[in-house]
Amino acid sequence: MPNIKSAKKRCLVTSTKTLQNKMIKSELKTSIKKFEAAVKDGNKEAAQVAYLDAVKKIEKAEKSNVIHKNNSNRKKSALTLKLNKLA
Repeated sequence: MPNIKSAKKRCLVTSTKTLQNKMIKSELKTSIKKFEAAVKDGNKEAAQVAYLDAVKKIEKAEKSNVIHKNNSNRKKSALTLKLNKLA
């Protein structure tokens, strides 16, 4: 347990940021799963809506440095390929 005031503050800030990052990552995974489910069902309209939501969440995670830029691009590319295959 930290004794110095600034160290205590860093602990609080770190724990808060960790929770925020977990929330963003959880939203990202959920939106990707919804897209995957729509593709599996073969529902093109639902897949397009889920695709837009998933891309939005991926870009949000990239912007807040939860995932790396290359990881973000790879995920978006994979989702786009799956959506185009559905057509």
